Amino acid sequence: METVSILVDVQNIYYTTRQAYRRHFDYNKFWAQATNNRQVVKAVAYAIGRGDEKQIQFQNILKAIGFEVKLKPYIQRSDGSAKGDWDVGLALDAMEYAELSDTVILVSGDGDFDLLAQRIRTKKNALVEVYGVKKLTANSLINSANTFIPIESDLLL
Repeated sequence: METVSILVDVQNIYYTTRQAYRRHFDYNKFWAQATNNRQVVKAVAYAIGRGDEKQIQFQNILKAIGFEVKLKPYIQRSDGSAKGDWDVGLALDAMEYAELSDTVILVSGDGDFDLLAQRIRTKKNALVEVYGVKKLTANSLINSANTFIPIESDLLL
């Protein structure tokens, strides 16, 4: 059975699905699709922790699905946006889990991950699948993956 590691950039997916569709990502449907006939080695959701009740409930849902939830503290920028950059942490984990998996599934549209996808493919000999909102996913990331799966209405609440 094929093995997979799943790494979700929660902030990126939250904002891109909201911007493109005004809807939320359906983590349950995604999990069912991404893990079908596959063995999960590791599944991590990288998020910002504010400690409010709604967010804690969301994190508990992710845990119930099968994700480990990694949190960074919430930092409010002067422009109103939030900071909680997991890029380095996600990249380090991806390189580690790629050694244990046939496929690394990256759920993000962030073009900063294009080099990560290339490196996993060439140095770790693992396949890379990227899930992202097509019009808000960097072309460089799409081109660096073996497979790109667009997040569309079938993966939204």
